[in-house]
Amino acid sequence: MHILISNDDGVFAPGLAALASALSTIAKVTVMAPESERSGYSSALTLDRPLRPIQLDNGFWSVNGTPADCVYLALNGFFADEPDLVVTGINSGANLGDDVIYSGTVGAALEGRFLGKPALAVSLAGDKVKHHNSPSAYATAAELVKQLVIHWHELALPAHNIINMNVPDLALEAIKGYRVTRLGKRKRGLSIQQGHDPRGRAVYWIGLMGKPEASTHQTDFQAIEQGYVSLTPLQTDLTNHEALAPLDNWFHAHAQSRHLN
Repeated sequence: MHILISNDDGVFAPGLAALASALSTIAKVTVMAPESERSGYSSALTLDRPLRPIQLDNGFWSVNGTPADCVYLALNGFFADEPDLVVTGINSGANLGDDVIYSGTVGAALEGRFLGKPALAVSLAGDKVKHHNSPSAYATAAELVKQLVIHWHELALPAHNIINMNVPDLALEAIKGYRVTRLGKRKRGLSIQQGHDPRGRAVYWIGLMGKPEASTHQTDFQAIEQGYVSLTPLQTDLTNHEALAPLDNWFHAHAQSRHLN
């Protein structure tokens, strides 16, 4: 097996190194990641300038682009030996519920799915995660990813799906197991924060994400709260299938009118 690893925290992120170290014990590993942090880039591709991949001394490839750019390059002929599986992360912080809309970690995994490869997005969830600065802090998540990848062929995941994996920031022995979940919901994000630059001009920071809504049955938020690894299958079909029939019936009932008033 040949595994492509990418992330949105940048090519020097400790979570990336931990993931590469763990997975290299069971497969050939290629790492291609953004040259610096690209959190919140979702599935964005760079279309206004060329990409310049550079191989670092440790063998990782650094790209002046987005997480999705890295996966796009890697799976579109940059490497002679095309990877079989895409794993992204380990993200420094959770990607739960509505976070997946913005996440570069998830966006990179989705790009792998667009290009016909199975994909797994991995995040480490916990209040202290942002203070981690060494690969050892991500060792538990990396080991759990490795065990999941070993059994990947048994999951029978639909071809157009990926898995969004969140691991609680706990010692391995404290984690209760895996739980298959659905996406939870967050409350409205906090207001923008206004400040001023040294010349007195107004500047704005995007506010913090909203708090999770009250935990309901089998959500990813609930799994993390209870000490389980959350595994959420994701797809890119955003169609609300339940709304198709009511909308179709309404338009058929008004078929005598060519225009809506």
